[in-house]
This record gives sequence, structure tokens and C-alpha cells, in this order.
Amino acid sequence: MELLVLGGSDFVGRTAVEHALALGWDVTVLNRGTTASDPRVTQLRGDRRMADGLDSIRERNWDIAFDTWSWEPGVVTRSTSALADRVRSYVYVSSRSVYDAPRAGATETWPTVQGPGDDYARCKLGGEHAAVTAFGVQALLVRAGLILGPYENIGRLPWWLNRIERAGDVLAPGPADLTLQYIDARDLVGWSLDAAARGLGGPYDVVSRPGHATMREVLQACVAATRSDARLRWVQPEVLGAAGVQPWTELPIWIPPGADHDSLHASDVSRAYAEGLRARPIQETVADTWRWLQSLNGRAPVRGDRPPVGLSADREAAILADAGRAGGR
Repeated sequence: MELLVLGGSDFVGRTAVEHALALGWDVTVLNRGTTASDPRVTQLRGDRRMADGLDSIRERNWDIAFDTWSWEPGVVTRSTSALADRVRSYVYVSSRSVYDAPRAGATETWPTVQGPGDDYARCKLGGEHAAVTAFGVQALLVRAGLILGPYENIGRLPWWLNRIERAGDVLAPGPADLTLQYIDARDLVGWSLDAAARGLGGPYDVVSRPGHATMREVLQACVAATRSDARLRWVQPEVLGAAGVQPWTELPIWIPPGADHDSLHASDVSRAYAEGLRARPIQETVADTWRWLQSLNGRAPVRGDRPPVGLSADREAAILADAGRAGGR
């Protein structure tokens, strides 16, 4: 197979390059060339935001194009238009954020967000529309949820690993058995490329089954991977809410029980599982992410278009102290 990865130097794109190379595929990447690419790939230079950014792809054909673009939908429109007669299948890595307040059990048929806007959800939905306009049923829309694994450049799992490696009392957001739905980038990529090679198209929610892991399992896996003597101190959601803690950002991955949690961690993913999706154990994802982090001296790259994540040491200590006093009364 011949694969074109638009980007290919960060997180999911980099994972796609490595997976395809492992399969023995012929891989081309198109990016600005600011990060060194694997020497086994054909590298094309181009900034997709520029008028001439796609000039280098106009003389070749590929079986599959793989695109993770998150922002201006016009970038995807130009890319899909340029590739419509040069690529058989277009994989667009979208997001479950395109759904309009989904409830537990939601599937790919759930209504999507409406109205104008340049927020993340509407940008991803615009990218989907561009892919479908150019490729029709050969556009595979990979609606991912929480993505974890090596090369993560958002900072969620790396933050937890670094925090737990420092040991001491670690604020663990409860309840400990809170269920999570996520996908390892390697499982997302493996399924997506296989599905595209088989000719699948349309939207698929690509994330683990609900309850594939819990907050306890994630944080215990971090303790095991880092070989830390950290002490997990579980603090309940109402205490964290009273302290003004921001779910998802100050305590990455965590969203307290309720509608917001269910919209992210309780979707029905039977469609993708019926087409072969499988999710590896959280312990494997955490351990492999820690090994990668160690190769970078613990400093993971972070995307400039995303806010920083994590709770400050002072805030963590204050909340734990307040929780301790409340528990003693």
C-alpha cells in the first residue's frame, strides 16, 4: 500500500507513519519540514495554510491519505480537492466533540453541533464535510475520544506520570471506580489504516468500550510504571468542585460523574468493534508512554494550540490539607 500522511511528525500522525512502515507500506509525508522525519519515508515540503502548500503532491498517487488537521476546515477542503483524483481513500481523524451534547449510549447517528463558529468541534465537523464532499463514501471519519499513548503532545497522561514519579501524597480524583473510555493512538491508527485498506467509509466512533479502564487503574498503572512510592489520596468530586478544580484541565483525563462524563466516557462503540477495533490494556499504554517519556528526560512536547494541563503543587497541597481536615471532623 502507498500512504500519504499529511503532517506525520506529531502524536497520531507520527504513530501512523511508524505503523505503516512496520507493515511494509510505502509512506510519504507532507509537512513543513520543521521536525525530522523517519529516513525511510519520502518527505514532501509544504505548509497547508499557504496557497502553494500542496504543490508537491500534484504529481503522485496514493492508496490512502491520512489527515489529523484540527482547525481551519478550509485547509482540509484544499487538501481533499487536490487529492480527489490521486487517492482512493481519505482518512480524516475527527473527534466525538462534533456531537451535540451526547448522552450515554450515543452512537454515530447522534446529532452534530449546529450553527457557525470556529471552535474545535465545528472545525472538526467542517473537516468531515470537506472530506465527504471530495471523497463521498471513501471518506473514513474517525471520531476519536480521549487519545493516549506514546508521543502524546497534549500532556494529559505525561502530566500524571511525572506527578506520580515525584512521589509523596498525590491527589487522586474520585470516585476511584469512575469508568473511562479512551483509545491508544496505536490502536486508533492500526484500526483506521486497516479499515481504509478494506474500503470502509463513513463515521466511526473509535474509542474503547465504556469501562475499559477506571481512574484507579490509570493511576495505579502510573505508580507501577514509574516504580514510585507515591500515595494516592482519593478526593471525592464534591470536595474538588468546592475547591474550584477544573476537570479535564487541572486534573487531566478526569471528569466527575454526570452528563459531561457520560458524553465522553459512555458512548456505544459497537460499530467500530464490529469492524475489528480492539483496545489494549491501560497498563500497556501507561508503561509504553513512560518509557517514551524517559527517553525525553520526562519532558513531553506540548502543542502550542492547546492550554497547559495540570494542578499546581501549591493547589494540590492545599486541597489535600482541606480534605484531610474535613475528613477528621
